[in-house]
Amino acid sequence: MARGGALRRAVRRAHDRDHRRLPPLLLAPHLPAEAGAAVRARVRGTSAAQKGPLWWAAHHRAHHKFSDTERDIHSPKRGFWWSHVGWILCDKYNKTDSDAIKDFTKYPELVWLDKHDWVAPWALGFACFFIAGWSGLIIGFFLSTVLLWHGTFTINSIAHVWGRRVYETSDTSRNNALLAVITGGEGWHNNHHRYPWSARQGFRWWQVDVTYYVLRVFAWLGVVHDLRPVPAEVRAEARRLPPGV
Repeated sequence: MARGGALRRAVRRAHDRDHRRLPPLLLAPHLPAEAGAAVRARVRGTSAAQKGPLWWAAHHRAHHKFSDTERDIHSPKRGFWWSHVGWILCDKYNKTDSDAIKDFTKYPELVWLDKHDWVAPWALGFACFFIAGWSGLIIGFFLSTVLLWHGTFTINSIAHVWGRRVYETSDTSRNNALLAVITGGEGWHNNHHRYPWSARQGFRWWQVDVTYYVLRVFAWLGVVHDLRPVPAEVRAEARRLPPGV
């Protein structure tokens, strides 16, 4: 699930308050190492074949702003299958809302990747075929990509239907430990909706959040900056809520 996690988690970690900054691509003859690493991470993310980083960022901001209301385009209240995969296949939502992400559109490499989001998946598909033939293409690319899609999309569907709520948010988000394992930490979704400004979604030591661990390593290497922690007072609010709350 690394390709989908890279795209979705990277975008989600940078949305709203820019709480995790990847260095922009510097259009200079000698690209700094940390900027080059950031760009490579973004390219690997788009190989998930889930559209572009700006498209995801804009829709994710809208999701948090209008979560589980009529303006939330992938709420399970509009139907479970719709929230899982129907919305992303609908041509009505193909356009990137650039007005919602003006802080990101100033980076030319993000704009280019968003407009050419097909480049990385096609390149990966050809690479799989070149390295391992038809089995590489069918299993290594197509099958893994489909599994990746469904793993990613469970957060929009299952994580708003099944699981535990420990924060009384205005939406239906839930924490689901199984989804956290499958998606590298995304399953702590109620946590995320309570405090979306943190790069960390597993607020407790026992809430496994593999992507956050990777981001910590990237921070140590200087690839990412300003990882925002979860305030102690937010963690202290957590309590198991009764069903229906």
